[in-house]
Formats: sequence, C-alpha cells, structure tokens
Amino acid sequence: ASMHTINPSKLHHSKWTAVQPSNKEMHFMVTQLLRDDEEENLVEVVIEAVYSHRELILPWQSLKDDSVWKVGWQ
Repeated sequence: ASMHTINPSKLHHSKWTAVQPSNKEMHFMVTQLLRDDEEENLVEVVIEAVYSHRELILPWQSLKDDSVWKVGWQ
C-alpha cells in the first residue's frame, strides 16, 4: 500500500474516510492526540466515528495507509 504524507502536528480535528466502512462508520475525525511521557512525540490518535460517536485509538502512523484511510470526508 502506498502511504500518505502526514504532518503529525496537523492531525488534530483532521477528517478521514474509511476505505472499507463497517457499521455505517465511514467518516471519522481525530479528536485527541496522545503523546509520550515527555509530551514531545505523538504516539497515538483518538479517532471518533461521526455516525456512532464510537472512539478508536490507533497508532497515528496507521492513518498513512491509503488502503485503509482516505484523507478528508469523501
């Protein structure tokens, strides 16, 4: 799979579309950035499904995989 280029500092409130939606959860928004103990490095993101408000915690790098995520709401 090819990879999106992501600037971690711009991920907060970014919008994503699941390539293979499940449970009508297609559009997602990053609601939180989870950093390491020194608060320097981004480790994970909290991403919320717009439809269900279900939250997922993912390593932020997983958003780079364009076989799973599309940038923006599509």
